[in-house]
Amino acid sequence: MTTQMYIKDYPRPQFVREQWINLNGEWDFRFDDDNVGERENWYVDLQADRKIRVPFTYETKLSGIGEETFHPQVWYEKKLTLPAEAAGKRAILHFQAVDYRAKLWVNGVYVGQHQGGYAAFSFDITPYVTFGSENVLSVKVEDSDSCTQPRGKQRWQNDNFECFYVQTTGIWQTVWMEFVDSAHVDAVKITPDFDRRSVTFEYQVAGDLKGSSPLELETVISLKGQTVKRMRLVIDRPWLRADADLLHEASGPWKFSEWSPQRPNLYDVEFILYRDGQVVDHVYSYFGVRKISIENGKVLLNNSPIYQRLILDQGYWPDSHLTPPSEEAILEDIDKILAMGYNGVRKHMKIEDDRFLYWCDVKGLLVWSEMAATFEFNDEAVEAFTKEWVEIVRQQYNHPSIITWVPFNESWGIANILTDRKQQEFTEGIYHLTKAIDPYRPVVTNDGWEHTVSDILTLHDYEESGSRFLERYKDMEAVTGNNISFNNWKYALAQGYAYRGQPILVTEFGGIAFQSESGWGYGNQVSSEEAFLERFEGITNAIKSIDTICGYCYTQITDVQQEVNGLLTENREPKVSMETIRRINLA
Repeated sequence: MTTQMYIKDYPRPQFVREQWINLNGEWDFRFDDDNVGERENWYVDLQADRKIRVPFTYETKLSGIGEETFHPQVWYEKKLTLPAEAAGKRAILHFQAVDYRAKLWVNGVYVGQHQGGYAAFSFDITPYVTFGSENVLSVKVEDSDSCTQPRGKQRWQNDNFECFYVQTTGIWQTVWMEFVDSAHVDAVKITPDFDRRSVTFEYQVAGDLKGSSPLELETVISLKGQTVKRMRLVIDRPWLRADADLLHEASGPWKFSEWSPQRPNLYDVEFILYRDGQVVDHVYSYFGVRKISIENGKVLLNNSPIYQRLILDQGYWPDSHLTPPSEEAILEDIDKILAMGYNGVRKHMKIEDDRFLYWCDVKGLLVWSEMAATFEFNDEAVEAFTKEWVEIVRQQYNHPSIITWVPFNESWGIANILTDRKQQEFTEGIYHLTKAIDPYRPVVTNDGWEHTVSDILTLHDYEESGSRFLERYKDMEAVTGNNISFNNWKYALAQGYAYRGQPILVTEFGGIAFQSESGWGYGNQVSSEEAFLERFEGITNAIKSIDTICGYCYTQITDVQQEVNGLLTENREPKVSMETIRRINLA
């Protein structure tokens, strides 16, 4: 069941205003390989030589260009007429994701810039536009092949190699506009408390808070159409906090409704801002009441142990790469993950479209949110990574489906973390910075191996044989004590760190590919569906049989370019029986 204010294709489903303008579609476009555009004032007149379909990057087929050669500077131009009736409002231009540095001009005047390929950002362009007439948006995007910028699985060479794919340059998620009052709700951080049956709101209100009369903010919480709580605050400062209990007859006989994979109950909430009794802003959101905790080596959901059956998802499509081709495509992936018996997904090296997270919230699919890696370690990389990671944690905080933060993976960008104290301290810093924003979710500092401070101990192991896997992990104390390496070269912990009884999960394994496929998987390829399922069942059952392991993540849901180890093809066709996969997972 969708939330109260579900709008198909709305780019930010957790903070909805009914009136908005979608700017996706055809834009003018031009490459700037010699980086002359700013000197030659392309932001005044681009003189574009081609069109592009936003939000698909020029490397993709759906963009209408489909050129995979790297171009470090690209330009976009869009002419649009703003409605005359919006005069007096603030015009806010939103970009859900642009890779990597975006600079904006409006009607030839520079507005500002944003750096970071995965975080959303906005500009108030009111001073630069004219309502009721045509305006020109000019966007320059600068990308690089530098390994100091968080790039994830995007290649930094001319061709694909190993598990690295075609780069993403430019606008790759929705561009849109909305018009708000000078005083408006800018953000709300929502923190449910499962044990207290309550929720805390931290409001951020922008604009003139004094004016001729005080502002009042009403919060209305409802469940399945019935009002649970209504409260009203006088706004006397930009940041406020309020608590509300959730015990109400609307939830049943003085109960409350929890969020879990089996019961993904969501509370709707409205934030209504008044001045002189008149509504000046109305925002719709939602939240789920659930608790993630760790106790006695187990991960607990709502105070009960949960066995996590995750699948690795890199979020690529053949004709649109990192950009979901449609909302229906997002739903198809989630539905097939659930149909195969998985209860969660590890989003690998990608910060996913907010609509994906919305549908995970609605359908009850657990999510591990993982940052895109850098691949060098220096001051520039530390600064770029930290700034963008903080933006992402804040932006994704309210999603109940996200139960784990994963800032680092397999020592990428921190290659010497085993012994290098500076790199170890970087991961410690990111761990504690994440906890300062969100103390309620586990943080995995280096998924796979060489952990420093980490709430969960995760291991990556592509052993093909279930029996050999069992032999390797029969003495888990030896593994967690760094007395046994796995994958023949990695240890569970970085030097100077000891195992503290954390839950243990195998967060990469499998990766089986067929011999007939062009590309690669992990280990030996198999010749038939029967051989595939035999190997899949053997290693999955081996993991499940070890009491000290409380979950796993199979690699992976779909093929991605040259990596052909998905349970589904790039076009989302099953390679093996989905029902059999489900039976094995749920056995």
